[in-house]
Amino acid sequence: MNLMQNFIAAATVAAMAAPCAYAQERLRMATIAPGSSAYLVMTSMASIVNGSQDEVEISVDATGAATKHIVEMTQGKLDLVMTSPAVYMFMSTGKAMYQKLEEAPELAKNAGLVFWFPYGAYHVLAYDDSGIATLEDLRGRKVFLGPPGGGAWNAAHQWVEATTGMKAGEDYENVKASWSAALQGFQDRQFDVYINGGIPPFPQVEQLALTSDLRILGLTKEQVDSASESALAPTRVLGRSLDIIPEGIYGDSVATDGDVYTLGAIVGVTARMDLSADLVYAATKAFWENLDEARKTSPFLNRVTLEGAFVAHNLPLHPGARRYYEEVGAAIPDALQ
Repeated sequence: MNLMQNFIAAATVAAMAAPCAYAQERLRMATIAPGSSAYLVMTSMASIVNGSQDEVEISVDATGAATKHIVEMTQGKLDLVMTSPAVYMFMSTGKAMYQKLEEAPELAKNAGLVFWFPYGAYHVLAYDDSGIATLEDLRGRKVFLGPPGGGAWNAAHQWVEATTGMKAGEDYENVKASWSAALQGFQDRQFDVYINGGIPPFPQVEQLALTSDLRILGLTKEQVDSASESALAPTRVLGRSLDIIPEGIYGDSVATDGDVYTLGAIVGVTARMDLSADLVYAATKAFWENLDEARKTSPFLNRVTLEGAFVAHNLPLHPGARRYYEEVGAAIPDALQ
């Protein structure tokens, strides 16, 4: 078992296990499958909360799509889930993947922000011996953009289309799979390109690079400087940005053409608005007050900061989370008050 697998196993076990016999309330958390930074941050949150107090216990389910999780949460079937500013916007307006769900805007009112954190940079990965050296080389290839219908799929598809003009199903083959099945399929070379978001150095890329030479595809600094506004449009969407994967961060097994400029995004932990403010306060407080200790063994948590907790303003704060932030004197934007 390699380092990444060891971490995932340990984080999952810690998050799923009861911290003590005195836990009074179990909160049901859902996140996306192992591999992404979202999974790592949220299972770390559960582990930190479970190990530092006995008022609440968080159990984690890491299956399914985030776009479905938030619906289930607002219906009362879950307590804490991952979302993104764009996904919440679509749900609150009944658009995109929620256009056939008539009650979506009303359900969205039952979602409250706990904190935002970096999803990371979209890593567009190919094997270095595949002949794929640029985003333009995706033409005619088999490409995994993310699970169909999910927020990651939409973001990756928009990025590829904006930078190359190519559309999934027309100019390249859209690989339909779950996160876990896609990772295994890419390792088995069943398709050509695998796209996932993570905070560099992303443990999943480090895992893949242990056995194969990879290449990360994206834009160079020169291409960004000369790019049209339409090419960079996906980076201007609410909750997204232009991110950089530094040259050499993964060592000699991962090739790049200098720093890689790519799509970046944030996601967040949300709680049901009708979930007890006391419970959300307890979980929020336990997480932030014990985060520094967790950072010592999980360096990706260094990018999860109190300053970044409020970077998007379209999702209202949960009252329990707000109570903690007010208590510690955090600078809460007026839009979230």
